[in-house]
Amino acid sequence: MIKQKNKSSFLIPSIGDFLFLAIFLHISLNVGKSLLGDGDTGYHIRAGEYILKTLSIPHHDMFSFISPPLPWTAHEWLSEVIMAVIHKSFGLTGIVVFFAFLISLASYLLFKIIQKDNRNILVTILVVLLATATSQVHWLARPHIFSLILMIVWYYILDLYHYQNKNYLYLFPLIMIVWVNLHGGFMGGFMLLGIYLFGDFTGYIFHKNEDNDAYLNRFKILAFTTVACIAAAVINPYGYHILLFPFKLTSSKEIMDSISEFMSPNFHENYVKSFEIFLLLLLATLGVSKSKLNIIETLLILLFTYMSLYSARYIPLFAIIAAPILARQLQTIEEQSTGRFAAFIRKRATNIAAIDASATGYFWPAIAIIVVMVAMTMGKIEYKFDEKIKPMAAIEFLKKEKITGNMFNNDEFGDCLIYSAYPMYKVFFDGRSDMYGVDRLKEYRKVTNFDQGWENILAKYRITWIFYDADSALSRYLLINKDWKLIYADKLANIFVKNIPEYQYLITKYPSVKPVIKKDKDKAADK
Repeated sequence: MIKQKNKSSFLIPSIGDFLFLAIFLHISLNVGKSLLGDGDTGYHIRAGEYILKTLSIPHHDMFSFISPPLPWTAHEWLSEVIMAVIHKSFGLTGIVVFFAFLISLASYLLFKIIQKDNRNILVTILVVLLATATSQVHWLARPHIFSLILMIVWYYILDLYHYQNKNYLYLFPLIMIVWVNLHGGFMGGFMLLGIYLFGDFTGYIFHKNEDNDAYLNRFKILAFTTVACIAAAVINPYGYHILLFPFKLTSSKEIMDSISEFMSPNFHENYVKSFEIFLLLLLATLGVSKSKLNIIETLLILLFTYMSLYSARYIPLFAIIAAPILARQLQTIEEQSTGRFAAFIRKRATNIAAIDASATGYFWPAIAIIVVMVAMTMGKIEYKFDEKIKPMAAIEFLKKEKITGNMFNNDEFGDCLIYSAYPMYKVFFDGRSDMYGVDRLKEYRKVTNFDQGWENILAKYRITWIFYDADSALSRYLLINKDWKLIYADKLANIFVKNIPEYQYLITKYPSVKPVIKKDKDKAADK
């Protein structure tokens, strides 16, 4: 029997509190720099600042020197504004702490939601820990983290409606208005609606019994809700075009094959080990369990497993969707199990659940947030782009020298340059591959891959200096080409200028710059 809550129960941390605390403090105090592993964070912040400064949503690019300015669908504008506001007060450290909070909140909500329907708290703990570890593959300080939380809430509301007949669907249009302006992951909400619609439709067609009317009623209400959500999704700066944007992005094979996070997970790498374990456990559980998946659960598992295998960036969504289903199946297996060990597990789970039920409030998470905020304002916690993997030293050199002319740059370098040196410098390419489009992506790849005609691309855009990886074929070629001169070199980046009168002052100023050759142990450390 669950113990009665007492007056001091707010001092007892719940399992959910422990989960939140562990993740939040681990990221905020220990591994926060990993959230800044992608330079895209930088351009998101500057885009948000531009919106706040101009009080307008950009429809054309302002970060690249390409003229005329390229059309740009800044579909994450609301996330960028939030990031800009936080950055103004707390810098990159504030960005890290804020996204650490969101990530921790997502795991906390997932735990609370699964435990509501699961009688064995040990099963819930196992599944949520595994889902959290699996999601780490895409923990970055970027707008997609908002989608993780909204996906959990959306999924929960649909489950409440379908399985418990609790109707909170009226919240969906309101959520969609916010979601569509935060991140393109709003399409995940429509995917879930489509699956539940299909499930109720097939239920109405194939189940000729007393539940037939219930299936039809649910289908009608979900269909109306879907239409309302489509109407809500149009409430954004780009109107109905935002609904087409995700399809244009994912249908481009050139873009999907050029961005690492859109590629399939590499199971030879450690970063997907948790995903591998999750997937194998799910397959084994479904094979052993005597409880069959219904049509909705089957479609959810099939769709999101396919998405996660097609693109690594969808692995966290797979974890969110599969976790409640896995927990239900494990719960069924546990209830059907007999013997001493099964009884021991049930007894322990009951005792832990009783203690957990005596905890109430959010005292410890609130204390953790306050402590981290105080440490941050006192300068005890500080995060910035890691100079070991980002060309921040080279960018400082560029800011000092104020080089004129058009630059060709590595796309990741472009993100960091936008953050650290805009508007002094404008880039050739950055992380917004969707904006640059397939044609310019091909031109970028032609140069980086040394494909035939690569020098014509430099001539087309009147490139007079190059900011690129030190350990690259392009840098090695330019080092032996008399038409280019190296004026800066470190382990990450080289800066070359064209050997023309305009840059003779720089060539004279830095006549003896030598390339920095990475040792094998340095390369291994970087990996």
